[in-house]
Amino acid sequence: MTSIQDQIRQRFADLSPALQQIAKYLLDHPAEVVTTSMRSVGANAGATPATLVRFAQHLGFEGWPPLKAAFAADMGLGGQAYGARAQRLISRAGDGGLTQEMFEVQRRNLEATQAQSAGALERACALVEKAPAVHAAGFRACFPIAFAFVYQYRLFRTTVHLVDGQGGVLEMQQRAFAKGDVLMVASFAPYSREALQVAEAAKAAGCRIVALTDSPASPLSLLAQETLLFTIDSPSFFPSVAAGMALAEALVELLASRAGRGAVRRIDEAERRLLETGAYLEAPGRRR
Repeated sequence: MTSIQDQIRQRFADLSPALQQIAKYLLDHPAEVVTTSMRSVGANAGATPATLVRFAQHLGFEGWPPLKAAFAADMGLGGQAYGARAQRLISRAGDGGLTQEMFEVQRRNLEATQAQSAGALERACALVEKAPAVHAAGFRACFPIAFAFVYQYRLFRTTVHLVDGQGGVLEMQQRAFAKGDVLMVASFAPYSREALQVAEAAKAAGCRIVALTDSPASPLSLLAQETLLFTIDSPSFFPSVAAGMALAEALVELLASRAGRGAVRRIDEAERRLLETGAYLEAPGRRR
């Protein structure tokens, strides 16, 4: 089936200059079509809402909402709602095979993620290790992915920063983005508005972007220099982030393996401080 973006490209030459202006903007900013209002898209494209409706109708849609849905479908946003999935899960109460199915699905997720992203990991590692500073962002279910990456990477590199927006400081944290930095950002469908906002701010600042996401057509992937795909299948009501966590850990593992003896020294020092400050509980045999 032809995507909506391909349909627009095929019909571009037949559009009036006003509609061509809209078409060009939508092709350049497909994520904005899905994540923002029609009024916002019109303001940025230099078109009135009425002209956007006329553009949609010219393509054979009844109005803007069906056109927006077509863009969303291209990005893989047509999945079943959490509530419907939860209802199906409740109907399986007492099913002894449910837990086994969960672990089997997770194993398949890891295998699929390895097949999709093993090659890209080396390229992402090369981007990250050369950057003056590295920023990581993930919101809602993807927050653990970003946090784990920062926590582990900070054990041997100081210029790693978590972008989490705590206390309403997301805009302030984005001010730290600088040309040449790298942003690692994680999100899956339905994509987090904050994740897209951070990615767009990073791109505007001249950062390079590594996207951990579920589709090469995701709005994050469209902005990224490198995309690490992870599979989110789950028999539960909520998508799984286990493979995303594995990707983040694999990226840190590669970075550590290439960081040299200096990284070993910093990791040893970090562990020693954690023990000395009482952050870790020591086994009885290690107490002095």
